[in-house]
Amino acid sequence: MSSRFCQNCGCTEIDIDQARGDAVCTGCGSVLEDNIIVSEVQFVESSGGASSAVGQFVSLDGPGKAPSLGTGFHTTLGKESRAQTLQNGRRQIYHLGNQLQLNQHCLDTAFNFFKMAVCKHLTRGRKMNHVIAACLYLVCRTEGTPHMLLDLSDLLQVNVYVLGKTFLLLARELCINAPAIDPCLYIPRFAHMLEFGDKSHEVSMTALRLLQRMKRDWMHTGRRPSGLCGAALLVAARMHEFRRTVKEIIKVVKVVNLQFVKGLQNLKKHLQANSQLMNL
Repeated sequence: MSSRFCQNCGCTEIDIDQARGDAVCTGCGSVLEDNIIVSEVQFVESSGGASSAVGQFVSLDGPGKAPSLGTGFHTTLGKESRAQTLQNGRRQIYHLGNQLQLNQHCLDTAFNFFKMAVCKHLTRGRKMNHVIAACLYLVCRTEGTPHMLLDLSDLLQVNVYVLGKTFLLLARELCINAPAIDPCLYIPRFAHMLEFGDKSHEVSMTALRLLQRMKRDWMHTGRRPSGLCGAALLVAARMHEFRRTVKEIIKVVKVVNLQFVKGLQNLKKHLQANSQLMNL
């Protein structure tokens, strides 16, 4: 019995059953509490003489250590499998996101995507780092950060097409519309890697104007954004008297030589055609 009273009938005779985890009013039969979580820890002795704790440890979503009952006891209070998965996922997301220099908002959003993937059982049969990389790239696409899937592929040493397949699966199953990549996002990053010095801003602005012109004429449709950035930066570098070779540009933007040369030829033809139209 308990000294509490029932809010329905006012009866003070409350039957609390620790085994069932409920509290019932003996006067009106109302269930006052259900699934009571108690803080007591009970121990039982096994046939081998070892002591073990009875029950299950209930923890929050956040990181934390498993409960310790001392070296003399064997505890069965380990975290649930899903809680462990979320904790490991959060740790890996923060570790990988910090290498990409993502802000706290992006990291939290990526972890929310990961929790959604765990709830929909999208992590089953897939490697954890593949799912985490896909969640981070999903954030990069939705937040418009200048990161490529190749960056995650280089960090994890995983085939980029494997990560792309996981990314497309998560975007489809989680019903997240990942916007198309704007090539202009990568121009400042690639310009910094090409080391233009004090004229880095001027070269970047010239390359951005070239990209805007290509977008107005639908030249960016069906082409990789990094390849377009490479072609625009090469032309902009030559305009500002920087001798950057095609090999140096390809090393930075990470595209195939044939695709880059083809895109450069298309840009050259387009600029020549516009110049002829201006002279008419």
